[in-house]
Amino acid sequence: MTQAATILRTGRKFDQVLRGAREVFMADGFEGASVDEIARVAGVSKATLYSYFPDKRLLFMEVAQTECTLMSEKIMSMIDESLPARDVLMLTAVQVITFLTSEFAQQVFRICVAERDRFPELGRAFYAAGPENGRERISEYLEKAVAAGELKIVNIPMAAEQFSELCKVKLWTRAVFGIQDQFTEAEIRDVAGHAVDMFLARYGA
Repeated sequence: MTQAATILRTGRKFDQVLRGAREVFMADGFEGASVDEIARVAGVSKATLYSYFPDKRLLFMEVAQTECTLMSEKIMSMIDESLPARDVLMLTAVQVITFLTSEFAQQVFRICVAERDRFPELGRAFYAAGPENGRERISEYLEKAVAAGELKIVNIPMAAEQFSELCKVKLWTRAVFGIQDQFTEAEIRDVAGHAVDMFLARYGA
């Protein structure tokens, strides 16, 4: 049975369950999160929770996918394609770095790595909703920028991957290893600016 077929995404308590699950997963991780605690924090019965999510893995994947989708939609809504490519890329880089270094993204990343061998589907779901979806959205913009003559790119999917990786320089690594967990706007914009400069040095028209 597929995830799409298993999850019931209707009903007034669906969002309530997701909010409760997000809070518990962020506090306790995947293994430590109990269904009892998720139901308590969500303010629903276990029966109600199970009516939406018969498996804790499905609930975690839904939380991760929902958050990634919201992030993607936020970035796309902020993009004004009439602006110069540098401005669009800078805005995108700032938002990507902000998300990558957020408590949510870091915790989900740690959970996916910790559970990789037992539950590889968790990582696959987060990859599809996060990095893969992000690459597709960036590729869509790059195609338009190339068509408008602002960028020169032969392999757009690879360029989108490179842009995403440039956004992970310095701050993401420090977050992953627990060196730093709070990042200022100035720090984020500094990394974003260097990422855009390097990207345009290679692909600028």
